[in-house]
Amino acid sequence: MQCSAPTFDVNIDPRGFVVDLDSLYAHLARLRDRRHARGLRYALVTILGYIVLAKLAGEDRLFGISQWVRYRQGALAEALHLAKRRAPCVNTYRTILGQVIDIEEFERVVREFFAAQPHAGQSIVIALDGKTLRGTISAGQTQGRHLLAAYLPAEGWVLFQVEVANKENEISAAPRVLKSLDLRGKIVTGDAMFAQRELSLQIVEMGGDYIWTVKDNQSTLRQDIELLFQPEKTVKGFSPATQDFRTAQTVEKGHGREERRVLTVSAELKTYLDWPGAEQVFKLERHFKRTRDGHTMHEVVYGITSLTPHAADPKRLLQLIRSHWGIENGLHYRRDETLREDWCQLKQGHAPRAMAVINNLMVGLVAQLGWKNLPEARRYLDAHPQKAQRLLLLRLSDF
Repeated sequence: MQCSAPTFDVNIDPRGFVVDLDSLYAHLARLRDRRHARGLRYALVTILGYIVLAKLAGEDRLFGISQWVRYRQGALAEALHLAKRRAPCVNTYRTILGQVIDIEEFERVVREFFAAQPHAGQSIVIALDGKTLRGTISAGQTQGRHLLAAYLPAEGWVLFQVEVANKENEISAAPRVLKSLDLRGKIVTGDAMFAQRELSLQIVEMGGDYIWTVKDNQSTLRQDIELLFQPEKTVKGFSPATQDFRTAQTVEKGHGREERRVLTVSAELKTYLDWPGAEQVFKLERHFKRTRDGHTMHEVVYGITSLTPHAADPKRLLQLIRSHWGIENGLHYRRDETLREDWCQLKQGHAPRAMAVINNLMVGLVAQLGWKNLPEARRYLDAHPQKAQRLLLLRLSDF
C-alpha cells in the first residue's frame, strides 16, 4: 500500500484492488491524512481498516488490536493488497486516533456511510441522550469527556454526535445537534433534562414533534400534569366531571420478571399549559413483579408531547415512548458492556471521541445486517474473517 490513502475515482485501483464505492473502506479512504507524506509507512485508511476488523473480531483495547493485527499481518496484507507484510505498533494507533484524524470529518464520513445505505433515515423516532466516557475521568476528578448523540433506535445508527464542552451541558448542546438534522416528520424523544421551552419550540419550528418526560426540573409543569391525573374528589350526590382520559397497556414477561405498563393520555391541558406546541400530556405507570420471589415495584412517570391525539393515540404513544430506551439498550449499553468503552483508558487528543465513533460504527454495522446480539455477531465474524473483510470492502447489501 502506498503511504498516502488511495483515491477511489473508480472501483479498481492500479493494482487491481477491487473496492466498492459504497463500501466502508471507500468512505474511510476519503479522510484527509494530515501527516507529511514523506516517510509514512501506513496509509490512514489501512490503520482504520485494521481497527475496524479487529473490533469486529472482538478486540477493544489498542494493545489487543495491535497484537491481533500482528498475528494476522500476512492474511491482512493479502486481503487489503498491501505491498509489505508488516504491522503497526500500538503507539501508531494511538497517534492516528489522537492526533492525525480530523474528528469532525471522521464523524461526518461515518455518518455519510450509514446515510448512503438503502432506506436509511426513513424511521421517524430520533432519541436524544448523552454519555460520559468514564475512561477519561482522571484520578481525583469527577468529570470526563461527555458526548451527546441523536440516535435512530429503529435503524441502530447515530445520526449526529457532538462533544459537550466543559462550560456547557446537554441542554445547551442539544440545539447544536438538532440544528444539524432534518426534523420534518420526525419525533424527537428525550428524558426530563430536555423538557425545555426553547428546545421544544426549536423542534416544532423545524417541522418535528417531541416527546419529553417531565420531572422536578420543570416543577410547575410536572405539578400541573400530576394534578390532572389525580383522582377527583367529589361531593356526595354529584358526579365527577367528564374527562378525556384514554389508556393503553402492555404486559410482558421475560428476564425473570413480569412488567405491565399503563399509559393514560389527555389533551385537556392543551389550552392551559404555556408550553410551545403542547398537545397532550401523559401518565405512565410501570408495574414490575419479580418471578422468583414475587417482589413488586411501581414507578410513575409524567410527560408531554406535541403530537395530537389524531397523530398518536395512547397505543402508538406508548410504543413511541418505549422506543426511546433504544438509545440506552441498543447504543450506550452495548458501547459499555460489549465494546468496553468505559474501560478504555485513551485520553490523548481526540482518541476517546474517535474510539466512541468507532464503537458507534460497530453498533450500526451489526444493526444494519440484522443481528440482534452484538457479542454473537463479533464471535461469528472472528470465526469467519473473510466475511469481516467483505463487510469492510463491499457494500452492506452485498454482505
